[in-house]
Amino acid sequence: MNVGRSARRQAGGRPPSLKDVAERARVSHQTVSRVINDLPGVRPSTRSRVLEAIDDLGYRRNNAARTLVTQRSGIIGLIAVGSFLFGPTSTLAAVEEAARRHGYVSLLATLRAGAESGLTDAVEAALNHDVEALVVIASRESLVRRTAELRLSIPVIVVGPSPADVDDLAALSVDQAAGAVAAIDHLAALGHRSVALLAGPQDWVDAQQRFAAAHRACDRHGMSWQVLAGDWTSRSGYQAGLSLVADREAGRGSPTAVFAANDQMALGVLAALNEAGVGVPEEISVVGFDDIAGADYFSPPLTTVRQDFTTLGHKVLRATLAALAGEAPDLSPVPAELRVRASTTPPRLIVPR
Repeated sequence: MNVGRSARRQAGGRPPSLKDVAERARVSHQTVSRVINDLPGVRPSTRSRVLEAIDDLGYRRNNAARTLVTQRSGIIGLIAVGSFLFGPTSTLAAVEEAARRHGYVSLLATLRAGAESGLTDAVEAALNHDVEALVVIASRESLVRRTAELRLSIPVIVVGPSPADVDDLAALSVDQAAGAVAAIDHLAALGHRSVALLAGPQDWVDAQQRFAAAHRACDRHGMSWQVLAGDWTSRSGYQAGLSLVADREAGRGSPTAVFAANDQMALGVLAALNEAGVGVPEEISVVGFDDIAGADYFSPPLTTVRQDFTTLGHKVLRATLAALAGEAPDLSPVPAELRVRASTTPPRLIVPR
């Protein structure tokens, strides 16, 4: 394969072009472009033939030439607000990797949580660099709404769930509601009838959706539930765990399971229960959300809802490319997956309905 590539370059006296790839694969220029940009509408056998031709010829996209011919910069703007938690950070890395793989350069701006007022400045800076599209990784409701109000001439994709009353917004996320429902369904199937819902901060749309879906699932199963407030941190989970221990010791009753809206808070709950000598899962089962690195090494290993941020990031990039091509992007949510581990088991005593 390397011999053929060298011969091709020597014969043509230039690097292989998109036209060369199209001729080798016996397809149109447009088909090669769709394969390079990972767009739908190409048969698997055709896609495989184009990729083989690209490999045989050693084709690489010439971004400088593309800019001159198409008047496009090859730059995608990425704006991330409060992106220093596991989910947003993982998504940011996946989007940047996918963009690079498709020949785009990412222009990154980060705004710390609480600095949403800087969104306008970040957008203006991106536009001054002639970005072709803008991807905003937004979790807080205020930022999502600010982004929805942007009226730009380039595509804007929001990474994160959209509030129910915001319609005119291209948003992509992992299916938060389905993940929460899977967690509660799992606890119900084990026989739990009383659950503590450790909620995330309610100015985050994903926390809103996880909590709303969880309590609806509890009602559907006839399970009693109580709310504990959290802020995503292990410290808030630890404080919630202490309150559960205090209720047990005071004879005020205690749920047989906890659903924490993220793994960091679940870790705090585990620490508090462990200090108090409350067995997990023998006395209280614990479920988290995110499947952060190391969750399978918690003590005990944590049952949790996995978010596939790599798939999400790649899907965001495909949606961006589709929008740039004037096509309707696929905005269907990425499925969430329950990972069952040792932190959940049937309750020792079934609480009556």
